[in-house]
Amino acid sequence: MTSTYQLQLDAKIERIHNQFSKFNPPELEVFASPEKNFRMRAEFRIWHTEDDMFYAMFERDADQQKVVVRIDEFPIADQSINDLMPILLAELKAHELLSKRLFEVHFLATLNGEMLVSLVYRAPLHEEWETLAKQLADKLKIKIVGRSRGQKVILSDEFVVEELQVFDRKFKYKQIESSFTQPNAQVCQKMLQWACNAVENSQQDLLELYCGNGNFTLPLSLHFNRVLATELAKSSVYAAQWNIEQNQIDNIQVARLSAEEFTQAYQGEREFRRLQEAEIDISSYQFETVFVDPPRAGIDLETLKLLQGFESILYISCNPDTLFENLEVLTQTHKIQKFALFDQFPYTHHVESGVLLEKF
Repeated sequence: MTSTYQLQLDAKIERIHNQFSKFNPPELEVFASPEKNFRMRAEFRIWHTEDDMFYAMFERDADQQKVVVRIDEFPIADQSINDLMPILLAELKAHELLSKRLFEVHFLATLNGEMLVSLVYRAPLHEEWETLAKQLADKLKIKIVGRSRGQKVILSDEFVVEELQVFDRKFKYKQIESSFTQPNAQVCQKMLQWACNAVENSQQDLLELYCGNGNFTLPLSLHFNRVLATELAKSSVYAAQWNIEQNQIDNIQVARLSAEEFTQAYQGEREFRRLQEAEIDISSYQFETVFVDPPRAGIDLETLKLLQGFESILYISCNPDTLFENLEVLTQTHKIQKFALFDQFPYTHHVESGVLLEKF
């Protein structure tokens, strides 16, 4: 009997086959997810009743009205989150100061056992709360961050360190509370390996746009002479720089630029003090390959024109529709050599894709 998971994965495969057939791509490589315990982060509302409180989510009824759904277990989340959920809830209930006006609980786990819990309140947090929260963090051997409107209380760290295996090497990644990270760590490892397999070792340089915390940057750097990675968000730039240092990689520079700004700098249209301060000389690079992992909106036309000048384009997409639109432009100069589907988000309509394009 075909599992529910396999049925939804088959539907995604069929959708991608049909949508992208006009480009004559090679055979689709499919990377499945575990059927359960695959999410390394989970966020719940805390629902208070007269004499109880519980984890909750919402769904729509037949009239499209929000209905509260009590959550006692969450099978798609990592087992460590499921194990902690009832223990943490019991501890919170035991202390009125920890449970009063508690609005949300966010879990961030890692494959190597670290756990960060964010407690979000509808009231200010005071020293007594901080004392109790520290005791709770020590007791449960977790990290806790407290939040309320305009307030953030960090008891130890506001991050966990994930370790992802790529072939025979492990890479450490700082993952900051409330910042974006890949939620499905096991599929993420498959994505990193696929990307490394897609590029051949080169004596040339790699340009990466939208590098985030350096998720792809670190393993890809082993296949190129030098890497220039760009990212606009300050927190992601700091995390990427920390990750580069912790992994003892010395051929990566990170420029705090958007893709649009890099295009302007690369074409000599604008000078940026941020590049001068970071001692980055774009003209010293010999780029052969460009790697892009853009947001759901895809890539703007000017950046697409820039990409068309590179021999190889490695594109990771979280939105098939904008990927399709971007390929309408990129396939004017490049041919798809590899095509992959990564099931990062099982039981949803979301699809993560990978495409390698080579210039005609």
